[in-house]
Amino acid sequence: MSAAVVVGVDGSESSDRAAEWAAAEADRRRAPLHVVIANDDPVRAEHAEDAVRRAEAKCRTTHPSLEVTSEVVAGHPVEVLLRQSSAAQLMVLGARGLGGFADALLGGVSLGVATRASCPVVVVRKDVPVTVGPVVVGVDSSSCGRVALEFAFAAAARLGADLVVLQAWHEESLLAAPLSPTDRDEVERNIRLSLNRETAHLREEHPEVAIREVVQHGHPVAALTNAARDARLLVVGHRGGGGFDGLFLGSVAAGVLHHAPCPVAIVRNAAADS
Repeated sequence: MSAAVVVGVDGSESSDRAAEWAAAEADRRRAPLHVVIANDDPVRAEHAEDAVRRAEAKCRTTHPSLEVTSEVVAGHPVEVLLRQSSAAQLMVLGARGLGGFADALLGGVSLGVATRASCPVVVVRKDVPVTVGPVVVGVDSSSCGRVALEFAFAAAARLGADLVVLQAWHEESLLAAPLSPTDRDEVERNIRLSLNRETAHLREEHPEVAIREVVQHGHPVAALTNAARDARLLVVGHRGGGGFDGLFLGSVAAGVLHHAPCPVAIVRNAAADS
């Protein structure tokens, strides 16, 4: 039996959208769906049981052939969801809760889980755009970028979507002298050649996926957020490691989670953490 797609819910409208997205993705993957609520307050036990039952029932209704299970797990939401991620093939979370019980569970949790989970994590906003647009993936020359690229190709194939592979670049330091037009053209030429080499074997594995490669000068968060305006999914890699630096300082993953208008997949390279 394949590993489950796990969705963390909390009774909020945002988590309802996450459950809907997770059920559809589990169906596409032909995987079971496991609905989880983490509860660290016994006073909220009845609310938690009711919320998880409602989410499970809705997923069963919309996807009758899908195997759906659910549970309420005692403990802090981040710790519970990170443990769940160790046996999951994918985790899905809402972007924010409603306040009170919901905020205690997912409102401040999705970023921490997304950048530390053992499996890929998709964070779904309340207003999921209805689109036939592409999957967009942000890449660089790192191993994390290659892992994100593989995930994005597979996602585009399942969705029957085009794939936009975007690499944004900019001078490493604000103190560095601006590149001349000739030097900038040379940098972009080299990036395009490298990008084409990176995608070559995946093009062969997924010939059904139409791909467009984009090299853009600018900040990665701005470039990816703009490219994802009509996207079905935005995929980025994350090197993991946790901590304050990993979550907030210069993190493309954190930036796109805050600003992208579509569901965002954070794909961590576990090998880079060891």
